[in-house]
Amino acid sequence: MERLNHWIAEAASFVWGLPLLVLLIGGGLYLLVYSRFLPFKYFGHAIDVLRGKYDNPDDPGEISHFQALMTALSSTVGMGNIAGVAVAIAVGGPGAVFWMWVSAIVGMSTKFFTCTLAILYRGKDDSGAIQGGPMYFITEGLGKTWKPLAAFFSIAGLVGALPVFNVNQLTQAINDILLIPNGIAKGFSTDLTIGIVLAVITGIVILGGLNRISKTASKIVPGMVVLYFLAVLVILFINASEVPRYFKLIFTDAFAANNYTGDPMLGGILGALIILGIRRGAFSNEAGIGTAPMAHGAAKTEEPIREGLVAMLGPFIDTIIVCTLTALSILVTGVWQSSDANGVSLTAKAFSDAMPGFGSYVLLICIAVFSISSLFSYSYYGTKCLSFLVGTRYKHLYNYFYISSILIGATTSLSLMINLIDTFFALMAIPTMLATLILAPKVMTKARVYFKMIKS
Repeated sequence: MERLNHWIAEAASFVWGLPLLVLLIGGGLYLLVYSRFLPFKYFGHAIDVLRGKYDNPDDPGEISHFQALMTALSSTVGMGNIAGVAVAIAVGGPGAVFWMWVSAIVGMSTKFFTCTLAILYRGKDDSGAIQGGPMYFITEGLGKTWKPLAAFFSIAGLVGALPVFNVNQLTQAINDILLIPNGIAKGFSTDLTIGIVLAVITGIVILGGLNRISKTASKIVPGMVVLYFLAVLVILFINASEVPRYFKLIFTDAFAANNYTGDPMLGGILGALIILGIRRGAFSNEAGIGTAPMAHGAAKTEEPIREGLVAMLGPFIDTIIVCTLTALSILVTGVWQSSDANGVSLTAKAFSDAMPGFGSYVLLICIAVFSISSLFSYSYYGTKCLSFLVGTRYKHLYNYFYISSILIGATTSLSLMINLIDTFFALMAIPTMLATLILAPKVMTKARVYFKMIKS
């Protein structure tokens, strides 16, 4: 296992090198400038679309704008926001948060383009059903000769969509917060038991298909964000005097990598700090990875730009709001310096220190809902990838593979799981961003027409 962990860590470091950083962030910055920040000017209109003001039940698609965003958010607003932020701060200090913000702002532009393309170039699967996602906008937008690139995305998506990181961190949280403090020894049997319970819950929902997944997500995602928001506000209120200092530190440390107390291997290497922040930001909001276009591609709409605007709200909610709340709770309580914990355990320490007796249990509830909702959405992404590769009649087989992987995630180490998903997210980003950059002029042509229509 140690050798496997080493190989996967090396693979993650290799694929997350300078070329991918240029493609993901450089490409996103290009889209931001190329669009002249146009989508950002219609933030209010995006909220109106999300509220259902323009919904038409007769439009092609399976789910509403709101359900599409909640399905996408149920996978992005997850353990990346709680454990991923904790990992970034533990390794890179407060400055890593700033680069997560940069990733989010760039990601808003990227999601506008990728999810517009998901509607603009919807294709049909072998059963004749309308489908959206990178594999379809590659083949429909660029032509059948580009199908190998679409297949590459789908193969990477089969592993990238596995829930192993979320399950791993939920298992760790249950052990650290619920079992160990109550005298129940942690071991393989307890981890496996947790994995089996999660597998059963997930199986009940995902075997019901997209409609059940989207309806479940649309009910629990808003509630879990509000609960987490209120819990962190309590922590910030208790430590109100520390908030301005640490908020400032996020900015100052972002450009002074040698000042933080994280991993000494990264000390003084500003580039490594930036890559760390970008990696964790991409892990959290998934902009440019290609998962969200698969959810938004199922929305009931004939206006591609509307879905792009709704999708643009995702990184704002996910990273600018939720990740910042997590970061501040870890920083103001001081646990990032006083504790050797990492991942979800570090966030749990912040909650228990600020709200002794019950804080960690509040976090456990949030973590459980975050993680379980993520389990539902990722399964949909994997089945779409398998359907594209071998046909819809075999897509149900992925669900069994997916449910089995929950047991692996529950019984394996954090570093192995996070490096595994990082590697395949990077591989998914390559075809997604290449196709998006090539097709960007098509999006802007549609955008100019749509925004002119809105004005008139």
